[in-house]
Amino acid sequence: MAQPTSPSTAASLPLGRDAASVRRRVEAMEKLLEGMFVVPGINRRIGLDVILDLVPVAGDLVGAGLGAWLAWEGRNVGMSKTQVARMMGNVGVDWALGLIPFVGAIPDFFFRSNTRNLKLIKRHLDRHYPATATIDAVAAPARS
Repeated sequence: MAQPTSPSTAASLPLGRDAASVRRRVEAMEKLLEGMFVVPGINRRIGLDVILDLVPVAGDLVGAGLGAWLAWEGRNVGMSKTQVARMMGNVGVDWALGLIPFVGAIPDFFFRSNTRNLKLIKRHLDRHYPATATIDAVAAPARS
């Protein structure tokens, strides 16, 4: 028999439909798709989206499906049809660029549709659900 979860455990799981859970899910998906690894020498982050582009056609379809999921999440938190269409446009451009034979990963390295879509979702959540807003901390240089 499963043990009941405590309220603090249940609150930490991003499985709900509330805005905070959606924010954590889309941030995690964006990190998976756009920033899993750092390319040595140029300190540029890449993720599953660029790696999937190395697989012809099927990789592009999987990447577009995962990107469309971000747009779906945006729709579920009440983003307007215009915003969702813009997000799908970003996914479509990313998909089309990925179809270029042998070099499709290069444009995808620079055009980060999932990062753009995450910014759109975060802007919507910050405006309509301010309690879910998070502060992205950037370390300030130490003073001497």
